[in-house]
Amino acid sequence: MRRTARVPTLPLVLGFTDGLLNALTLAAGAIVGSGAPIGYGLALRVGVAALVTAAFTMAVADYADRRAELVRASHELNLTVRGRLVATRLGRRAVAESVRSMTIAALASFLGALLPLLAGALLPRLSWLVIVFTIGALAALGTMIAGLTAGSRARWGILMALGGGAVTLIGIQLHIT
Repeated sequence: MRRTARVPTLPLVLGFTDGLLNALTLAAGAIVGSGAPIGYGLALRVGVAALVTAAFTMAVADYADRRAELVRASHELNLTVRGRLVATRLGRRAVAESVRSMTIAALASFLGALLPLLAGALLPRLSWLVIVFTIGALAALGTMIAGLTAGSRARWGILMALGGGAVTLIGIQLHIT
């Protein structure tokens, strides 16, 4: 039997969602407010910002969760030194798995932010399509999540699209770019 590597769902979902929402928040004000086209530089800067924030957030959260599990396991095993398992091979594996999750989330966030904004840079006269494309990507992500979690594809898709719409309205009000 062939063993395949399982890609963690949390970093992928967190990364893509974070990137898409970053694109909406930062671009909505420029697109709707001033009608300014999205440039390649802006697309890349937003993508890098999404990558960095997702990497930091995922690394801290994932490692804290894994380390807390090892501390709880030490306690349940009645080990006399608190957190003893953290200093073992299990602790090193927790670091490696956290780095893996961080990398997946960071790359997914980068692509989630970059791709819709690149579409806007490629089609500067139709920059409003960035919003349509990004909300559509959130809806598609929602249907994929529903498939993985045995949820309602329609409900997940609609809720993710509504969330994207809400973030777009917030981005318009904030008018960051």
